[in-house]
Amino acid sequence: MKYILLLLLVFKFYTTTETLDLSDVGKSAVDVAKGVIDKIPDSIPKPEDLFQAGKNLIAGYPFQQVFSAINTFCSAALSAKSVQPRSMPNIGNMSYVLKTKNKNISVPLDSPEELWKLKEFNPKLPLVMVITGWTTNFNDTENPTLDKIYDAYRCRGNVNFVTVDTAGFVDTLYSWSAFNTEEIGNVIANSLKHLILTYPIEKIHLIGHSLGAHIAGSAGRNLNYKTNKLIPRITGLDPANPCFNPGENLTGLARGDADFVDVIHTNAGALGRRDPLGDIDFFPNGVQPLPPGCLSISCAHQRAPEFYAESVYPGNEFNFMAVKCGSLSALNGKYCPGKPIPMGYATPLNIKGNYFLKTNEESPYGLNATKDFKPVCNA
Repeated sequence: MKYILLLLLVFKFYTTTETLDLSDVGKSAVDVAKGVIDKIPDSIPKPEDLFQAGKNLIAGYPFQQVFSAINTFCSAALSAKSVQPRSMPNIGNMSYVLKTKNKNISVPLDSPEELWKLKEFNPKLPLVMVITGWTTNFNDTENPTLDKIYDAYRCRGNVNFVTVDTAGFVDTLYSWSAFNTEEIGNVIANSLKHLILTYPIEKIHLIGHSLGAHIAGSAGRNLNYKTNKLIPRITGLDPANPCFNPGENLTGLARGDADFVDVIHTNAGALGRRDPLGDIDFFPNGVQPLPPGCLSISCAHQRAPEFYAESVYPGNEFNFMAVKCGSLSALNGKYCPGKPIPMGYATPLNIKGNYFLKTNEESPYGLNATKDFKPVCNA
């Protein structure tokens, strides 16, 4: 009925315009009607889309209230300087860990030259450095973020895979951990400053999840301050939301922290930031707190490293194809005609903007993934 009313309004407008020929009115009405009818099937939400929207509406409301309260607390604490971290980062207690198939080799962060002296470190290969988030450190028996990304890169076998053991400095009360991110990033920048004296900065790729994304941003930013050089790429995997408010002193990952900053948002507005941060921001399943297949914010927050890891496996580079768009509904309605680009490992480093895509509920998550996808790694 609303489409008929729209046509009548269009007709009424044109019939009150004396300079317009009636044949033009008829042609315009036909064109409008045809366009509307063509788009009606795309504009009607599918049952699964309605369910997903309802789930996010019910679940998202309390999330937004809780994290809004946390952000208010952090803003007050920052302005009053009333909260100090329980323990300040000490570079002497932190280390790089070079992961190989059979062992993990620790090197003090304040002796980075020892890293590339290791026989297991190949200076001819790129360096992928992963920094994980709150309550997940290297000493965990299982670190889902680190393990999944490492397993994927091991399948490729063409990188030096290093993580940063932050010695528990992001394993305290969240507000203390958040307040530590800038200083931890600065500590890492001091170490990288020495590393790039003998190892090409062009080969370094920083990847951070949650608070680790903000640490990576701080590392890149501070390294630029100290050397006037930029890391080629920083990938932010659902950068942490609470306490990182625009315009405040607690600076998080941002465009300009590297030559290219790409961000994947999977828990927007809850544990993860919802606003664009990088040169390119991907919003799988829209700007929502819960993606398909997740009923908790921790599940949603973990989806970003899972999506990225899947894209790293050989043959999976184009599993996640995204389109530059303004919203998921616009994507569903086919109002975004741009060329699809891959999210994750193979993201082009010269693309900018906000990109949307849909994913599967279960692994493999990429819509372009083959049904029989099973990683087989011999590296």
